[in-house]
Amino acid sequence: MADRDDDDDDDYHDYSRHKNEQDDGNHDSSPPFKRFKSANSESSSSSLTASSVRAYLDEHPEFLDSYIQQNVHTTTIEQWLSKRPQKKSSISSSASASTPIDSSNKNNASTSIIKTDDVKRKNSSQTIKQLSSTTVKSMNTLTELNDKRRLLHELTDEVNQNVSKAQILYELSKSISSTVSADGFNLYLVDESGTSIRLFTADNDDEQSACFIPINIGPGHCLAGYVAWSKETVRISDTTLFDITKYPDGLYVKGDKVTAVMAHPIINTSGTLLGAVEFFRIGSTLPFTVEDEELYHSMTRERRLNDFLLAVTKSIFQELVSMDAVMLKIMSYAKKLVNADRASLFIVDSRTKELYARIFDIGREEHDILDSSLVSDKNGLIKKHSSDESACIRFPMDKGIAGYVATTGKTLNIVDAYSDERFNRDIDQRTGYKTKTLLCMPIMIQGHVIGVVQMVNKRNGHFTKSDEESFETFAVYCGLALHHASLYDRIRRSEQKCKVALEVLSYHASCTDEEYERYKISTLPSYIPNLKQFEFSPWSVANDMKPIYVLYMFRDLAASDSSNLNRFDMECLIRFTLTVRKNYRNVPYHNWSHAFSVAHAIYTVIKETQHNFTANQCIALFVACLCHDLDHRGKTNDYMIKSSSTLASIYTTSTMERHHFNQTVTILQTESLNIFKHFSPKEYRQMLDEIRHCILATDLVLFFENRPKLERIVESSQFDWNNKDHIRYLQSLSMTAVDLCAMYKPWPIQENIVNTIMDEFWEQGDDEKRRGIHPQSLMDRSLAHELPKNQVNFISFICLPCYSLIVRVLPETMPMLAGARSNLQRWQELADGHPSSENSTNISTSKEITTSTNTHQPASS
Repeated sequence: MADRDDDDDDDYHDYSRHKNEQDDGNHDSSPPFKRFKSANSESSSSSLTASSVRAYLDEHPEFLDSYIQQNVHTTTIEQWLSKRPQKKSSISSSASASTPIDSSNKNNASTSIIKTDDVKRKNSSQTIKQLSSTTVKSMNTLTELNDKRRLLHELTDEVNQNVSKAQILYELSKSISSTVSADGFNLYLVDESGTSIRLFTADNDDEQSACFIPINIGPGHCLAGYVAWSKETVRISDTTLFDITKYPDGLYVKGDKVTAVMAHPIINTSGTLLGAVEFFRIGSTLPFTVEDEELYHSMTRERRLNDFLLAVTKSIFQELVSMDAVMLKIMSYAKKLVNADRASLFIVDSRTKELYARIFDIGREEHDILDSSLVSDKNGLIKKHSSDESACIRFPMDKGIAGYVATTGKTLNIVDAYSDERFNRDIDQRTGYKTKTLLCMPIMIQGHVIGVVQMVNKRNGHFTKSDEESFETFAVYCGLALHHASLYDRIRRSEQKCKVALEVLSYHASCTDEEYERYKISTLPSYIPNLKQFEFSPWSVANDMKPIYVLYMFRDLAASDSSNLNRFDMECLIRFTLTVRKNYRNVPYHNWSHAFSVAHAIYTVIKETQHNFTANQCIALFVACLCHDLDHRGKTNDYMIKSSSTLASIYTTSTMERHHFNQTVTILQTESLNIFKHFSPKEYRQMLDEIRHCILATDLVLFFENRPKLERIVESSQFDWNNKDHIRYLQSLSMTAVDLCAMYKPWPIQENIVNTIMDEFWEQGDDEKRRGIHPQSLMDRSLAHELPKNQVNFISFICLPCYSLIVRVLPETMPMLAGARSNLQRWQELADGHPSSENSTNISTSKEITTSTNTHQPASS
């Protein structure tokens, strides 16, 4: 929303600036209304009467014209016109009310389904006949534009409603009828046989139109049949003078008052006949002109162009495979668009200031893709090239027609190529092809030329202005397609590079064969004393023994379900554990030893409590704990965001936790490390989902969201082990409880771990100061004396609420709560300035523990 608000503000400032510029303009150029108001400012309002205003308007008709154009909205004009008296038309306006005449007796009858939507032009001229000619013209123009806008909206609505092709053609014909000032039209569509056409009306769809008498496609009958057969436009200024050799029956639908007709065949882009349409005027002495015919062709061309561009867009963006594939499609469509014999696409190489084309002379199938032995020299001549170079034609940007267009950004439409000195004949001489006409246009993105499309030799004459306009629109789509294809190519190359990088990193980040062999020959203990106790110190375990303990705990958890006996092979488990260890960084706190301590803590909870977690849920919890801080950099999420780190740009929430899970998945994607490779696809997805949920739960932000939800469930005695949401809340709470496991360990371990945590926090604070970021007080080394007070707050507001709640669900976890309360009392004494002698003794003892185990294990994240 912020971005949108900013955009709105920009628009407001631009509008305000524009208004100020207008207000600061010359007063003499103000509208007549302002001059009129100024001239009469000294007069009282009572002096203005209807007569005086009318007299002024009679003398100054240009004022009314200016006033209407500047102050009256088109909707108001519509309302004026809608209130004018209407004349009843003698001609029926309902197509369905009339019936087409059988060919056997249609000369004896006079029936019309001729459409007369309205006679606005006649009535509006009577309504506003007293206005000036310029005002009349302005109002008519506004009305006409509004009518076209309304027709366009109606046509768009019809298209959006998935109507039939016949209905779309009908709506298009209605729009064209209004544009060429026709009083009505008749639409005929080719039937299933393909040898005749049938009348179509708005009240009938394709199938229902079959009820009308078919009209033979050919000469010797009616005008519609002849036009459909000849595929030529026919304009008739006097309907009493029909060509009896071509269409002796005249109009298929008779109209006694029809005076002028213009009939067109309806042909799609592939040349297939779809039908014919007749536009007619009633009681008018004005015949249809060449301009009307051109207007019809222009609008049908626009429709075909829109259909064409839609097809191009779908094709290009749905089949985005490679640059070459996109280029081939662009060239193939471009040739059809302007009916060219050949087409070439040159891409700008901004680095070498050259144009190059790997796809050249589209039109000769055997030469659509250049022979790999052809390339151009520095003068633009084609020559052989070595096999390791890409197959393409290259020439300087300042050479030839294409070079001129690429350099200037201008479109060139050349009727005689050889008479133009800019034309480069080298390629013609090489290929033996004779270039006659050329249409060359730049393809641009954000004002920069990125390529040049060159159409060669229009098959029927030379390239027209209409070709230029159509091709200019098409060039925009070319630019978008090439730009996206280029980005797609870069993405594909980046993906391949990433795969290579992952292979390299996987090799170096995985455990070595030597490490694996060393642990392979080790014997797992059958029993480890005190391991299940909450007071057990995982930091007392030597570093080399930690993987052994992990394997022991994993095997013990898996053994709770007999179906898991053969699902985990020991080699994969060993390699996975050693690889996880290797992917923890050497930071003071969030390191491998911390991961081991958290994994041990969840193992204790699982083994010592009367829970109803499934075997797979237990394994997911254990693996999540082991991997929950993979590749931790010793910095918080807040730091990642403030320092604009790459990780923060990838993961906007729970930044580090999402990265830890991503690293877990990366390890599991290696076959030799995937400990779940014997799971079914469904079970594997479920396991990853469980692990993801548990790892993300270590973000304390989520703890503050999840704890109240579980608390409400527990307080209402509604906790249900069969409820998936309840299990998820308990898993989240358990992950927080074990992530903070040092907070309930005996005091010597507790104090030592907190000091290690602070080493990492203070390092972050020092780094933030170097970056000009003001650190939190907890991270500020100069405020180290506030440590006891900070710990009191941390245990009081995070640890105790966490442990108090988990005890209510799993009562056997009471040692967690008791240990945290005991440590809170010690920290409170230090905060109050009354350290006991026992505290002093424990401090020295904790340092000895650290030295003997050679570890630095903090407990909370």
